[in-house]
Amino acid sequence: MITLTIADHHPIIIDGLSHILKETPHEIIDTIVEGKDLIPSLEEQVPDLVVMEIDMPNLQGLSAIKELRKLFPGIKIMVLSIHPEEMYALSAIKAGAMGYVCKTADSEVILKALVQVARGGIYLNNSLVEMLSNTDPSKNNSLAYRYKKLSTRETEVLNMLSAGKRNKDIAETLDINEKTVSTYKTRLLKKLDASSLAELIQQARLLQTSDL
Repeated sequence: MITLTIADHHPIIIDGLSHILKETPHEIIDTIVEGKDLIPSLEEQVPDLVVMEIDMPNLQGLSAIKELRKLFPGIKIMVLSIHPEEMYALSAIKAGAMGYVCKTADSEVILKALVQVARGGIYLNNSLVEMLSNTDPSKNNSLAYRYKKLSTRETEVLNMLSAGKRNKDIAETLDINEKTVSTYKTRLLKKLDASSLAELIQQARLLQTSDL
């Protein structure tokens, strides 16, 4: 029996996962709808697997994955998110997650990912695995290649900028000061070879809709 804790602020997702797992050897031991409640829950009982949305209230996105791995060494984390794999999956794995699935995936794919991660494997979708396998080092100037070089925090800032967030909003969400946000923006402009904030946002949105 594999035990799970699900952290997601959408009840329909929790209900959907419960339905998918109903006939399998998995037991949901807790469900979390507020990010601030996740760590207290894990302090009471650590499951075999945490399935979490990184974009939920009172949860610091990808940074939360690092925090969980620090507090609970060996914990297995799978991200089930509204955000497409192309934008977050690589950064999530870098932060310590062992799998990443978009919520638009079929139930069979989600179940396969759950089983694979619970057994200690890494799960990414086939197109992303193929992209990584076929990366040509000579194409260092491609947008996809440059994007993969971004840090976890840089990815978070980029996605918030593309969502129209102001420096102040980003600073409050990530618990950093506005000057630091400006520093990240400068780094992003350089790393993605963008000449303006508008171009930077355009590139971010292109990545969100691209198959890379």
